Amino acid sequence: MASDDHPEDNMDNLLAVGVIVLKQAVDFVQESVTTDEQLTFRSKFIPGSTIGKHLRHARDHYVLLLESVNSNPSSYIGSEGQPESMPSLSYDMRTRNTPMEASRTSAIEALQSCILQLEEIVPKIRKDARIKLHAVTPFEQVFETTFARELWFAALHAVHHWSMVRVIAAEQNMSSEESFGIAPSTLVYHDREAALGKSKSKI
Repeated sequence: MASDDHPEDNMDNLLAVGVIVLKQAVDFVQESVTTDEQLTFRSKFIPGSTIGKHLRHARDHYVLLLESVNSNPSSYIGSEGQPESMPSLSYDMRTRNTPMEASRTSAIEALQSCILQLEEIVPKIRKDARIKLHAVTPFEQVFETTFARELWFAALHAVHHWSMVRVIAAEQNMSSEESFGIAPSTLVYHDREAALGKSKSKI
């Protein structure tokens, strides 16, 4: 069992969860999305939403987090860095209307690329590496957080958006794997075999 005495185990678990969550999206696009038009279909129940937008939005959070720590050597040191040397992170700096929002092929490639980034960068970063998080709420806020905390948030945030993808898919009579978009705590409560479902994708 992972504990604070073995931080490397915690990071291994966080990496595994992130990879599984993103592979769920890869599986969904490969197996359930059959046309590019399904990615751009506008939901009647979630105004302004499309499957492509939710996939891009969730992936962006991972990419922004990984780029923030990978561009700042102090992240490798972790909790000893001074605040002024902390990596800065803003989830508001997302790029919209990207190819993955409207192209099945681009969506798969973007999600798979993010998985490779996770597998390359996460093992290099300390669990307690500190990050300066900027947010607009709509007033600008600055918080101190850690890499591990944001990595876990990215996974839960993605599952939340997969649940909305599931709704939009149902509007189009598209099927989806039964654990896709279901909160890990709910799956555990119902004693599922795997807390985040089974991913079949191979990168």
